[in-house]
Amino acid sequence: MIRAAHAKRIATAAAYGGGGVVGAGAAAFGLAYAQGRYARNQIGVRRKSAPYADGLYGPRKSGTSARFVMLGDSLAAGLGAGAARNTPGAMLAQGISNVLDQPVRYMNAATVGARSADLGMQVDRALHLRPQIAAIIIGANDVTHVGRPQAAVGHLEDAIRRLRSAGCEVVVGTCPDVGSVGPIPQPLRWVARTLSRQLAAAQMIAGVRAGAHVVSFADELGPEFSADPDLFDEDRFHPGPEGYERVTQVLFPAVMAALDGARPGDETSGEIMELAQAAVDAAAQGGTHLSAQGRGPRGPWALIRKVRRRPVPDVEQVAS
Repeated sequence: MIRAAHAKRIATAAAYGGGGVVGAGAAAFGLAYAQGRYARNQIGVRRKSAPYADGLYGPRKSGTSARFVMLGDSLAAGLGAGAARNTPGAMLAQGISNVLDQPVRYMNAATVGARSADLGMQVDRALHLRPQIAAIIIGANDVTHVGRPQAAVGHLEDAIRRLRSAGCEVVVGTCPDVGSVGPIPQPLRWVARTLSRQLAAAQMIAGVRAGAHVVSFADELGPEFSADPDLFDEDRFHPGPEGYERVTQVLFPAVMAALDGARPGDETSGEIMELAQAAVDAAAQGGTHLSAQGRGPRGPWALIRKVRRRPVPDVEQVAS
């Protein structure tokens, strides 16, 4: 309950404009700053850009095309994927096309190095497409740059509300486990993992509150990436092609649930609980999907579901 209260304080501060670093003492802030600086130095300056994957997926299918956008940071853009077909946006667009049996117009509005404060400009760009579904992955750079978590969460919530007000369904992939990055040593790795989970839990509360479907990456991906360096690109920070496939497998069920409701066979368990506690539980259970479920006597409730991964489709064709 202590962790739930902390996550709720961050999300509440985001909603009401609270200042300062919530719950962080001088020693904790110093360690957080050190881990962020160390991570940035180890990653270095990236000379590459994410593959260009915008276009029409499933062009041979009939019917009006669905419109899908990706927002967020380099993980959303697919930096390190090597080819357009390996980016999460391309794989999700192809998957949506296959399930709905119609073409999908995809646009990437995510940018390398983005933090939550950059989401506003990305939404401006995304709305030109009049999207029906948007996926957002954000948070890792907020952790490595040691920004105020409540400010980051506030920017995310604003972005979701703007997209929802335009009639767009939204899926959020929470802050990944930055502590799984190999170059970060202990105790900085522990600090990175703690900050990642705190931010992810607060993102879940704010995301559900704003009307998004929220997916926890957490333990679903962190241990896999920690145990298998081959899932990373050469910089040991961004995923490689196989790593992006794992990311997409976790995100895909929530994207389809947002578009078409929970699909038979995807859900393995479900429970309704207070939103703050559900967010903390989900932050520690990767692949968990949160959605709004009314309001109880002490505040909002959420449906927390553990969802099976879905196979990622082969990306066969992209038409610009």
